[in-house]
Amino acid sequence: MCTYVSTKIIELGSCAFRQWRAVHSRCSYVHGYQLKAKFWFGCSELDERNWAVDFGGLKELKAKLQDQFDHTLCIAGDDPQLSLFQQLHDAKACDLRIMPNGVGIERTAEFCFNLASEHIKTLTNGRCWVEKVEVWEHDLNSATYEGKTLTEAVVQAATTPVPPAATRVSHGAAVGNQVTTGLGGLFKGTSWG
Repeated sequence: MCTYVSTKIIELGSCAFRQWRAVHSRCSYVHGYQLKAKFWFGCSELDERNWAVDFGGLKELKAKLQDQFDHTLCIAGDDPQLSLFQQLHDAKACDLRIMPNGVGIERTAEFCFNLASEHIKTLTNGRCWVEKVEVWEHDLNSATYEGKTLTEAVVQAATTPVPPAATRVSHGAAVGNQVTTGLGGLFKGTSWG
């Protein structure tokens, strides 16, 4: 299968982060970067204009990305100082964004990939996909997040055997496990072993 790939660079804006787990470095303090991201869009069939992706259709994606990162403070969902940063946000001292999966340039690339994947899927009616995203903190530091290409997903689906219904294994409680009898309702008969 032939694949066409086009790329687009989007300025994400100036963003502050705090990597609370990086106690060995100054990254555990609030610090900032001027972020930009490069997106790779793949397809096996071009549109009627012979384009993979209409770059004019990326304005909404750019707006969502800049809402997340431009002049904001991104904090990990498990940051022990999260309530303090929430107070700063409530006092309008910062524009807080909580990142459940954590912060760091790798997680930023993953966030951008996931957001772009949904946008491109909708924009092109599933004709295109996001191959990968690279995000730069500055000229010397970047990280890339790659998803499965359509070809890889199709090959995996085609080569993953599905057993006939009669031979499928039930994943019920293993023999010998104690089954809870003291709890009724939702947990009645649940195996905890």
